[in-house]
Amino acid sequence: MSLDQTPGGIGTDDLVLNDRVKTPMYEDPTLFNEEMEKIFGKVWVWVGHTSEVPDKGSFKLSYVGLQPVIISRDRKGEIHVLVNRCRHRAATVCEIKKGKTSSFQCPYHGWGYALNGELRAIPYTEGYNTDFDKKDFGLKQLKVGIFEGMIFASYNMDVEPLEDFLGNAKPWIKLFMKQGGGYPVKTLGEHQFKVPMNWKIQLENTTDAYHFPIVHKSFLQSLDGEATETFSFMDDDDGYVEDLGNGHSVMVMMPEFIDLDNDDGAPIPERFAELAEDLRKDYDEAQVRRLVRAVGGCGFNLNLFPNAACSLSFFRILRPVSVHETEIRHIAIGMDGGPAAANQMRMRIHEHFQGPMGFGSPDDAEVWERVQRGSAGGGEDIDVMVNRGLGLEKTSDNGLPVGDISAETGMRSAYKMWKKVMEQ
Repeated sequence: MSLDQTPGGIGTDDLVLNDRVKTPMYEDPTLFNEEMEKIFGKVWVWVGHTSEVPDKGSFKLSYVGLQPVIISRDRKGEIHVLVNRCRHRAATVCEIKKGKTSSFQCPYHGWGYALNGELRAIPYTEGYNTDFDKKDFGLKQLKVGIFEGMIFASYNMDVEPLEDFLGNAKPWIKLFMKQGGGYPVKTLGEHQFKVPMNWKIQLENTTDAYHFPIVHKSFLQSLDGEATETFSFMDDDDGYVEDLGNGHSVMVMMPEFIDLDNDDGAPIPERFAELAEDLRKDYDEAQVRRLVRAVGGCGFNLNLFPNAACSLSFFRILRPVSVHETEIRHIAIGMDGGPAAANQMRMRIHEHFQGPMGFGSPDDAEVWERVQRGSAGGGEDIDVMVNRGLGLEKTSDNGLPVGDISAETGMRSAYKMWKKVMEQ
């Protein structure tokens, strides 16, 4: 189906305007199917991190849109993204979320596949004609791109180079990875949950500072005085939201923590004093200060179209399930080979806000669900506004819009890319 077959013949020019989007963006199942084909089936999609498949034989299950995939590292150390579907009768060949193996085998008829997806063995080969060639029946492979440990995949073998797609977001990804404190970044664990909302509601959220003091009031009340001041970025004129092109955007909340290698000489916050004292047993003072800054996380949220966010100190990954349902993964990150005390503190910070019993996830999920419920009201006559900051923006060195910290610049960036891809 194409967009002109949606109810009322609505096309992208009608659905996405400069200052608003139309309600069918959240509600129309035909449009959702089109998105799965044209967006998640054609562009680069974040599927995992190299630390999740650290060794030869490592694998991790993931998704590209609705389609199940396996990330695997073969015996040569090369990373592959394979469709998790036997080429015989379509059964999944792996159901374990992550681990190590020497091969994948279909549980239905025993077809066996190598870590690189090649078909290696089938039972009772005499049942096939002589023109049957195993080379033609390996697991379907996606195109793979890796940047700073982040693994992206695409069904489109002619997709533009990953570095071109990431474009102006690349420097921000590199800044985000400085949370290793001199060590490589690795994933520490994750939790997943589903929310009855359209995937684009979450896409909008990561560069929405406007909601923070309202939705996350309970989180702010749980902080000590120093931390409360740090997170009071809505009262600060230095924050901003920048369109990075290709649907990517960055929301800078705490400019002093953009580059964690920059030491401004400020005293170590009281909440990190005990950690700093512990680190001094093995590190000099400059290293201690670097590690403590890394533990506290960076000062920005980076949105990567269509499904990934580097958010302060964790990865937030969305997966569309249906027009009215989205799965969220909150992935904690830490220092690969770094001090255990620093990684433990990172986990405690993650649990405080984005963990399953933290303050952030339940509050966000509640308002996301309410947006979806409310979108059913008023039919198609009421629009969803993304106009905050419009007309007040400046222009970045990249020639793209920059709004203040509460501007909806990032949302407009994402919808501009949505429209471009959907019209191709």
